[in-house]
Amino acid sequence: MRWFANVICRLARTGVSLWSERESMRIAIAQVWQETNTFNPVPTELQHFEQNGLYLGDAILDKMQGVGELGGFLAAVDDEPDDIEILPILRAWAMSGGRITAAALDFFKERLVAGLREAQPVDGVFFSLHGAAAAENEDDPQSDLLAAVRDVVGDDVPLVVSLDHHCNITRRLVELVDALVGYQTQPHDPFETGVRAAKLLFATVRGEITPTVAWQKIPMLAPADRGATAEWPMKAWFDAAREMEQRRGVLSVSTFPVQPWLDVAELGWATVAVTDGDPSLAGEVAAEVANRAWVLREAFWAIRRVPLAEGIRRAATAPAGPVVICDASDSVLSGAPGDSTRLLQEMLDQRIECVALLPIVDPGVVAEAIRAGVGRELAVSLGGKRDTIFSRPLQVTGRVAGIATDELSFPLGPWGRASMGRTVLFQIGNIKLVVSEHAGIGGTDPEIYRSFGVEPAEAQIVVVKTYYHYQPFRAMMKDTFMIDYPGLSTWDLRLFPWERAPRPLYPLDELPVWEANA
Repeated sequence: MRWFANVICRLARTGVSLWSERESMRIAIAQVWQETNTFNPVPTELQHFEQNGLYLGDAILDKMQGVGELGGFLAAVDDEPDDIEILPILRAWAMSGGRITAAALDFFKERLVAGLREAQPVDGVFFSLHGAAAAENEDDPQSDLLAAVRDVVGDDVPLVVSLDHHCNITRRLVELVDALVGYQTQPHDPFETGVRAAKLLFATVRGEITPTVAWQKIPMLAPADRGATAEWPMKAWFDAAREMEQRRGVLSVSTFPVQPWLDVAELGWATVAVTDGDPSLAGEVAAEVANRAWVLREAFWAIRRVPLAEGIRRAATAPAGPVVICDASDSVLSGAPGDSTRLLQEMLDQRIECVALLPIVDPGVVAEAIRAGVGRELAVSLGGKRDTIFSRPLQVTGRVAGIATDELSFPLGPWGRASMGRTVLFQIGNIKLVVSEHAGIGGTDPEIYRSFGVEPAEAQIVVVKTYYHYQPFRAMMKDTFMIDYPGLSTWDLRLFPWERAPRPLYPLDELPVWEANA
């Protein structure tokens, strides 16, 4: 595959918005948000979007004030001098997981098309996407959805897109939009990104700017271990984008360290520059920022994980707890299913006696425990049913210590809430497992345990099935680290059966020389 900079310029727009002839500017908004791990065999179905927030029409305005990209966009409307009429079309949000089903993707396209047709005429469209989704029949469903939007509104209506910085930029995606903006921080900044997208869109509709977009694919991958934008080397790369935004004529620069568990045809890191009618400048900026990432490529692979057996010993024998173990190899926020038994097996093998809290997904065990009732001892086949590559079910006996038959949901940062479904507390000695129907937030909220009468501050070990999202435990924890073992979100990308990703691709292949060209 040839890796090069690409420039798209929509200077040929012939239509002029008629909003000034009406009382208000008419802006359609939509969101379809899911991050796919293509190695997770469990498909993401329409019901998974319904569990976490599938809204149509005015329900979007009721539910999304102050929440995520849509919340930021709506807040920006209030700061505008013009009268802006928001036309809410669709909001669909699901947790990270396997490929989106074809039926779900078709549903989203149908709702988008129907809603946009009903909303006509529109002066602009804002679409919030994650950007790293894949579907059963489509490696790039976000572009499929954007094409459906274009089919209705045409090429002359400005279309601005917001993206998670872990998205996968493709040629088709860039060709379909007037401008795109990505998150600028890790932890994520979706609300602020929505505000930035709104300002770009409104200025474009008013004719104050003419966005031109250039992008650069970079033939590299990296795990999320060094992803914090407040720490080197990711800080250096994101800071480079902020520096470029100070140049005259540059409207936005986005850096995209794509989430790496995505076996698709155009996989790779990327940069995107948006300038005001200057395609040459856009190409120069995108290339320069891309080259900075390549120079730092080895630093992104400075892995800081603790081997599994060593990590369990370290946490169990620490002088004080809780010690928060980040189970990054089964991170539900990286699309892993959350049902790996490797960590639990190690705890059992080491016969730890301290109190340990651990989340795991197994809807079958939840159903068995509910049928048995609180207080009953139960022999079950636990976990390992979804991650069939690196994990296996464990035959264990424990006590049903608590049951929540009502669906539990907990806050998921700036995006709203995530559902765990029905949930039970299953105890094996001093190991207390929260077993849930859905992955939810991977055990990252102390209130999950408190809902069963368990105080996490009194535990020696607390496991969260994410990379970094341990912040709710910060006030009580004495130590934290990422643990390492083979799993569906492991750092060691060589363990996966790659089939579709372009090659050569660092570090899967030797690629000593590469340089972006504007």
